[in-house]
Amino acid sequence: MYTPRPLPPGFLDRPIAHRGLHEAASGRMENTRAAFAAAIAGGYGIECDIQLSGDGEAVVFHDFTLDRLTRATGRVDALPAAALAAIPFRQGNHGIETLSALLALVAGQVPLVVEIKSRFNGEDRLARAALAALAGYAGPVVLKSFDPGVLVALRKAGASWPLGIVATPSFEDPEAGLDEAGRFGLANLLHLPESQPDFVSWNQGAIPSAAPFLCRYGLGLPLMSWTVRDQANADRLRPHVDQIVFEGFLPA
Repeated sequence: MYTPRPLPPGFLDRPIAHRGLHEAASGRMENTRAAFAAAIAGGYGIECDIQLSGDGEAVVFHDFTLDRLTRATGRVDALPAAALAAIPFRQGNHGIETLSALLALVAGQVPLVVEIKSRFNGEDRLARAALAALAGYAGPVVLKSFDPGVLVALRKAGASWPLGIVATPSFEDPEAGLDEAGRFGLANLLHLPESQPDFVSWNQGAIPSAAPFLCRYGLGLPLMSWTVRDQANADRLRPHVDQIVFEGFLPA
């Protein structure tokens, strides 16, 4: 058995804004500087996603392709970070930020949750790019991923921050290319002896249920829930989780 690392002080005090405090109608697209600035102004923590640029930078973006969120098309990893920064989102006037630029903006003002996206192919360049960007950052931060291999790679690379596994009882990401056994292993956390997460981020629609209950009460792992979209669900989850990742409303 392993000893989980504690979350940074204050990490559970205020809810975490999913991809920043975004609202497309107001020009604040998800994972943009405007959404992050709004979360900081509101005193909320920030959850963001990172992808790898064509020149090996960690950039703040959720999708593997540009099509849904920007006025461009194609794969994120086909372009260098400077070119991605020049591509406008569909609303607002911001481009795709590097993780380093986001860290400079946040500067320890609020907790930060960085989700490392993965195709489950054993590639560790993004994990290493994230650690390079975080070197010297003194603010409260944790790293998480759906891919247990990313947690293993981060730990091998010397990550000193708490690491979390993102989980759901039905994992169907087409980018992952997992077979039925692989999806079953993720849904049932069969990787815990190898991934050794310090916290768990679980799909809110499957709380309460056995796996997150056992992680929280049996292993002592802090339990986050994603993505909470109204106050009724926030209230429902309160007895069962330690933190929520929210969007679309302001939690009471």
